[in-house]
Amino acid sequence: MKKVVSVSLGSSKRNHKVETEILGEKFTIERIGTDGSLARASELIREFDGRVDAFGLGGTDLYICAGKKRYVIREAKRLAKAATKTPIVDGSGLKNTLERKTIKYLHEKENIDFSGKNVLLVCAVDRFGMAESFESCGAKMTYGDLMFGLGIPVPVYSLNTLNKIAGIIAPIVCQLPFKYLYPTGSKQEENDKKRFEKYYKMADIIAGDFHYIKKHLPDNLPGKTIITNTVTLSDIEALRNAGVEKLITTTPNLDGRSFGTNVMEAVLVALSGKKPQEISVQDYENLLDKMNFVPRIEHLHEDKEAVVNG
Repeated sequence: MKKVVSVSLGSSKRNHKVETEILGEKFTIERIGTDGSLARASELIREFDGRVDAFGLGGTDLYICAGKKRYVIREAKRLAKAATKTPIVDGSGLKNTLERKTIKYLHEKENIDFSGKNVLLVCAVDRFGMAESFESCGAKMTYGDLMFGLGIPVPVYSLNTLNKIAGIIAPIVCQLPFKYLYPTGSKQEENDKKRFEKYYKMADIIAGDFHYIKKHLPDNLPGKTIITNTVTLSDIEALRNAGVEKLITTTPNLDGRSFGTNVMEAVLVALSGKKPQEISVQDYENLLDKMNFVPRIEHLHEDKEAVVNG
């Protein structure tokens, strides 16, 4: 049996463990949150190093991207070095393939027309594949990187502009403690509903990292579509109560929740038998095709009615 462990800086309340079978291989997949503690995360990585097939690094990114350039986040790099035997990934390889395929799939197979749609992508520097795919489909984009990542209330309306801004500030930002850039630990449970409400209201589609989406999620979002991942049953209920019409997750539902891209990339690494640096984009795409990895689409109010009536 293959074992994958995601060590996350996020809340331990979101811990989860499943056993499943993927491409004929049995897997144990576990997510362990450290409530923002880098020391605890490092301790867990050292404890499991050599005992599992792959690590996912959750609640942080190893890199952010600006155009063709990739910047390493100092704290995450230090944390990843705790693994000396087992490969460790942060999900960026999967984001660059799976999330591109997700938007293309929704457009071509589910007949979702993104052309002219107002899309709020809460953070593009960690989802550059999704950002490029939205723009190629003709969506009207609002990028929330400065707002959601740095608390600066300035939206950006073009990926080109965002890349230029990121190219200037990314080398500095990557040296900051990650807690200033992303909600970790108990911060993942906090909500400032009003701060960016108008941008949620203006959007037809709200996309990107769910912790960023949740951090400023308004009470009422009737008719909206959310494209994200890493949602729990309570997250889904919160979206349903807010009136969200459609939830699309880029990673599959396993035992009641979708795991993060870092977890699913770790699964692909374990299946491939290769080191992460040896895996090409084509390798990822081939595995995704074999797994029939397609986005999960939930019509929240139809699903609820079906449960009630069934």
